[in-house]
Amino acid sequence: MVPTMPQRSSLGAFIRPIEVISAILMTGLLGLVLVSVFWRYALGKPIAATDEVASFVFLWIVMFGSVLAIDRNEHLRLALVLNVVRPRVRKVLEDVGLLVMAAFLGALLPSAIEHTLAEMDIEAPALGISMAWRVAGIPLGITLMLVALAAKLWREASLRDLLLGVAIVGCAVGALWLMTPVFAQLGRGNIVVLLVGVIAVCLAIGVPIAFCFGAGSMAFLVFSTSLPVTVIVGRMDEGMSSLILLSVPVFVLLGCILDATGMGKAIVEFLGSLLGHVRAGMSYVMLGSLYLVSGISGSKVSDMATVAPALFPEMRRRGSKPAEMVALLGTGAIMADTVPPSIVLIVIGSVAGVSIAALFASGFVVALFLLLILAVAARHKARGERLDGV
Repeated sequence: MVPTMPQRSSLGAFIRPIEVISAILMTGLLGLVLVSVFWRYALGKPIAATDEVASFVFLWIVMFGSVLAIDRNEHLRLALVLNVVRPRVRKVLEDVGLLVMAAFLGALLPSAIEHTLAEMDIEAPALGISMAWRVAGIPLGITLMLVALAAKLWREASLRDLLLGVAIVGCAVGALWLMTPVFAQLGRGNIVVLLVGVIAVCLAIGVPIAFCFGAGSMAFLVFSTSLPVTVIVGRMDEGMSSLILLSVPVFVLLGCILDATGMGKAIVEFLGSLLGHVRAGMSYVMLGSLYLVSGISGSKVSDMATVAPALFPEMRRRGSKPAEMVALLGTGAIMADTVPPSIVLIVIGSVAGVSIAALFASGFVVALFLLLILAVAARHKARGERLDGV
């Protein structure tokens, strides 16, 4: 489950303004958070409108970020099946995946516009402006994503592959439509056939995970219920309204700062000076660095990018096998997923309504326990490690 390889933008001047606007919004969000915290806790005079402004900005950041991720091919997806099939089959499956994304977004766009129009008469309590200014980011983002998908298909898909993909997607949708009377008699079995089944198929052909769940939810609503598709848009709006999730882009930005300024590397070098001379010392340094850096950034990708380049050359010189090094890095990163502040725990707490403080407290203990287990395993594997010249 990895992001696909980034590619050069296919839209050029069209994408550049979106990147600039996203950077401005992110900078504004960071400044807004700092000002809000200072006024609330230092001066004791909270600003009422900051929460609403942050909610407005966050939704637009998410939608613009989704457009950039499509253009750069950076959405998370499961590439297990794509990696084992022949190149010709892989190309067809990738084109089908893009068409599935386009079909989902195209079906969602009218409902997003309807949802925006419905919000026009609702006024934000503190700002005194229409909530349509906030949710307008959803139909705009969907439209821009459709443009990005069209550009990718124009650049990457041949006419033959495009027609084949359209035929496959059309036949799949038509088959589901013809089976609507059957789904009406299945009752709760529709959840397995439509929701779980569609998600599983989309995952297998490499559709980004977010769009897999969107396509599965839409198939379930359209072919087995009488609920409108606006339910999906409403859930998207509600999901992007959680102020707790504002911490996610801030922690990712902090991880990028750690990597760009060299602070993460300095932490690794400090631990290396303490433990690098003992047997399995570099493994201890890796685990300790992941534990500490994750506690600062909250981003697994940032942690691994900071730790691996600094430690892998020395571990290889000491005789560590590349497969074991990667395995230790991967398991250590998973261990660090529960170290506060953890993006995973923040998302779980936001979705499930569980106390973030309680999750952080329990996650800290769990991560410490896993750290000790991995340290013991690393010491066992390092019995034959060479310490010449250390």
